Amino acid sequence: MCNLYSLTKAQDAMRRLFKVDDDPTGNLPPLPGIFPDYAAPIVRAGSAGRRQLVMARWGMPSSKKALLDAATRRADKARAKGKDVDFAELLRMEPDAGTTNVRNTASAHWKRWLGTDSRCLVPFTAFSEFNREHGGDVWFALAEDRPLACFAGIWTPWSCVRKMKTGWEECEMFAFLTTEPNAEVGAVHPKAMPVILTTEEERDAWLRADWSEASALQRPLPDGALQIVGRGTKKDQPG
Repeated sequence: MCNLYSLTKAQDAMRRLFKVDDDPTGNLPPLPGIFPDYAAPIVRAGSAGRRQLVMARWGMPSSKKALLDAATRRADKARAKGKDVDFAELLRMEPDAGTTNVRNTASAHWKRWLGTDSRCLVPFTAFSEFNREHGGDVWFALAEDRPLACFAGIWTPWSCVRKMKTGWEECEMFAFLTTEPNAEVGAVHPKAMPVILTTEEERDAWLRADWSEASALQRPLPDGALQIVGRGTKKDQPG
């Protein structure tokens, strides 16, 4: 599971590569360490097909079952201490830290966000997979100079409790798809790798094509397409 990535290229490079028409984000600094629930740029198709660069929070809504199970555990602990529990309110206020990676696109939970209105590009320059035996965080990129690329993502507006201390919030959230790993990632993390789009044709298909066509993009990169560019740090450090 990829729970850490970086974006260290200039904002103008994102606008050019991803053919952004509208950018209301202001000045974006380099982001050498993007963690779950952090705000990060995504590119989506707005009105009349105009591509927008916007900020969203990393972590799509978790499933109803996951929240129900978490609320049930909290309720059981409270009852064990002799406390009265309003379970409906407990469930309504159950914190949802979000789901960062999407693998099973056949799930009813994810199907609602697989249409073109909910698809996005998630710009990145490197991503990390954690493996203690390999030195901790292992950073992968398309090349040593970290060329700009993107993950195949989905996004949605949502209302929920992300953290108890902040309470109910209205957010725009995103996550990206994962798939089987290629050889380089599989040697470190054998379960999955992010779905990476490397051409304008792929990016356009992800944003505009029917799911019957776009679903074919949920595949690993060819072996040899990625290289390890860093180890053991929580921030990508080019150079």
